[in-house]
Amino acid sequence: MTVDLVTIFPAMIEQPLAAGVLGRAIGNGTLDVRVRDLRDFTTDRHRVVDDVPYGGGPGMVLKPEPLFRALDAVEADRGTPLTVVLTSPQGRPFTQAEAQRLSRVAHLVLLCGRYEGIDERVRARVTEEISIGDYVLSGGELPALVILDAVARLVPGVVGDEQSVAEDSFSRGLLDFPQYTRPAEVGALKVPDVLMSGNHADIRRWRKREAVSRTLERRPDLLVDADLDDEERAILRELKGAKDGRD
Repeated sequence: MTVDLVTIFPAMIEQPLAAGVLGRAIGNGTLDVRVRDLRDFTTDRHRVVDDVPYGGGPGMVLKPEPLFRALDAVEADRGTPLTVVLTSPQGRPFTQAEAQRLSRVAHLVLLCGRYEGIDERVRARVTEEISIGDYVLSGGELPALVILDAVARLVPGVVGDEQSVAEDSFSRGLLDFPQYTRPAEVGALKVPDVLMSGNHADIRRWRKREAVSRTLERRPDLLVDADLDDEERAILRELKGAKDGRD
């Protein structure tokens, strides 16, 4: 998978890309990620990428020409087709399903918005807009990293244990079950006996029940479209029955 990130603050992107799962995947060639400095695609000596908005108003707007040149350069380097994603509060909410879809894209371009936004004409070159939440950030660099991290995990070979990825929270519409490690006791806090029993069938059932219970308690909205097996559906009915009885 190839990914290009277009930004006016390359350092905000480059340093996180050097660490962790992404750093290893880039280092071993599983991911080909390039950070493009938008200022490299300007033609004036001051490398200006923004200007005041037509019609007046506060703030600045990213100019269209540098963004068009950046996309032309990426297209020339990578070939077509490109999937161009603009990080934007106006975009579709980013979910695990969106990450799974984008992980199948061959060439992904992430445009990091800034200031009051981009010149509207740039949207003619944008495939889609994505938002990571209903709140305001200073720019699109952090959302672009969030999107890249979530997408990259789903690319084969990026995460060593692919089973771990398959069982991540949200993969099937369930939150994860509680996790524990050594020591078995920390003061009065103990690891559940079932996890140390060695009975794998009991452990599997306990984990399923905890995952369904936690999702029902914290994110019941996820259960509407969750991909549950027969055992999990039975657990959910039981938990809902008990909850209704308490109410």
